[in-house]
Amino acid sequence: CSFHNSPLNAYYKKKSDQGKHHLTATGAVARKLTSVIYAVLRDSKPYEPKSFC
Repeated sequence: CSFHNSPLNAYYKKKSDQGKHHLTATGAVARKLTSVIYAVLRDSKPYEPKSFC
């Protein structure tokens, strides 16, 4: 998912540039995506990538 969604891709690259291992960076992206999904469901609003990442 991080490679198809530019804000999440940028977040992955940021973690990778910080020296994080691939799986650690992927886990960080998964956690960020989980938070985004929860916020969308909680607020009943459409997903707007720029407001989350």
